[in-house]
Amino acid sequence: MSHILKTGRYQHYKGAHYDVIGTATHSETEETLVIYRPCYGERALWVRPLSMFTETVLRDGEEKPRFAFLKPQPEGVEQPI
Repeated sequence: MSHILKTGRYQHYKGAHYDVIGTATHSETEETLVIYRPCYGERALWVRPLSMFTETVLRDGEEKPRFAFLKPQPEGVEQPI
């Protein structure tokens, strides 16, 4: 199953920003995973299931996305690995 998630800058519901690099497929379960890195600290790569990345959370009595899209990655800008 193919999933499309925009690459670019996202904001976590707690406020921090993250750059989504793309998606990958788990080799055993074929689950779609989101590859991303925080815009702070060591900027190490992280993965999270797409279903969790795109879910909504309840905070202060308001339902909001766990990660909200802010802007696309500028053309020609490569992410450090």
